[in-house]
Amino acid sequence: MKKKNKAIRWGIFLMIFSGVFFALTLLIPFLELETKQKVVWSSASFIAMEVMFWLGGLLVGKELFTKYKARLNPGNWFHKKSAEEE
Repeated sequence: MKKKNKAIRWGIFLMIFSGVFFALTLLIPFLELETKQKVVWSSASFIAMEVMFWLGGLLVGKELFTKYKARLNPGNWFHKKSAEEE
């Protein structure tokens, strides 16, 4: 059971840490680099973000990953919860 909890913790960490690469992707265009370097670094950062997020999703499992993705969807942020969902 401890092994499963450790995998879930690593998965959650990877999913949250992927946000660092997302922020980096947004900041790279403002750095003083050549255009080609900006494109390469932004692409690499975006790919790293996606890989970390999906690896984290594999580690946490389908149920927790689906729940986490639903919370990240901006379309679900302001909906009132029904009695069934609570």
